[in-house]
Amino acid sequence: MLMKKWLLTTGTLMTLMILGACAQTEEDPANEPGQAEVDQSEDTLSDEKENQPEESNDETENPSNEDNGNPETEEDVEETNETDSGDTGKANKDEEEQTDVSENEGPKLDLEEDILNPDSLAVLVNKKYSLPEDYVPENLVTVEVPTVLPNPEIKQMREAAADALKEMFDAAEEEGVILHARSGYRSYNTQVQLFRNYASNHGEEAANKYSARAGESEHQTGLVMDVTSESVNLQITSDFGETEEGKWVKENAHEYGFIIRYPKGKSDITGYVYEPWHLRYLGEELATDVYASGLTYEEYLVERGLDIEIQ
Repeated sequence: MLMKKWLLTTGTLMTLMILGACAQTEEDPANEPGQAEVDQSEDTLSDEKENQPEESNDETENPSNEDNGNPETEEDVEETNETDSGDTGKANKDEEEQTDVSENEGPKLDLEEDILNPDSLAVLVNKKYSLPEDYVPENLVTVEVPTVLPNPEIKQMREAAADALKEMFDAAEEEGVILHARSGYRSYNTQVQLFRNYASNHGEEAANKYSARAGESEHQTGLVMDVTSESVNLQITSDFGETEEGKWVKENAHEYGFIIRYPKGKSDITGYVYEPWHLRYLGEELATDVYASGLTYEEYLVERGLDIEIQ
């Protein structure tokens, strides 16, 4: 028993040392720090949690985990009280319809408000616009597509995004393109550990280019999945963009509500290097609109007349 605990503890410490972020350098994949680290980092965090007492903010495959998953501070889900009175019933119905719209496609949203609403599909998350430490999305579910790492937390997405991901993977497979999901939802606490370890290994300046600080990661929204393929050994690398699978994703992801959030040559806008694997769910209409614009999400919002800060 002591030996087992020693092995588990040693394994956890060693793997935490190689935790990385899900990003790589745009120009020279060979010099990209953290590629091997990412493989084991997110996976290790789940093992670590299995050996720790459960916390109220902890997420794995826990009902409290809802959409974003790890540090779960349960979000207050407003439930309208059904009554028989006409006015109240009508108000509640209007409220529900408005919520449905927020889970639908982009252009129907009030972007000015929704980019600041963590629960909206259109929420803007970057180095200028961060999520609350206690934010955990609702309706987190385990994705039903091929995955790479066993950590249950990162196999999660918000339900709408998970459904769209499966639809996209199925469509790709029909065309002979096989995709794999690597890293989806990450809690605030998980991102704290990932960034800390990445900065420890590569320095804070490098970490800030390849990894997001806690609260600034789109993964916490539950609307992101990093995808990969066997053609790049199931790794996250800029080489993915040159593969058959990466090209298919670039040309078709918007039809299923996803955009490549960090395009090539736009790090001065997005704050991060080229990540052809990082897919952000916006809903079909908004994603298609952003794709057609040829702009980053930040640039698109500015073009739509929103006064937002750029990197």
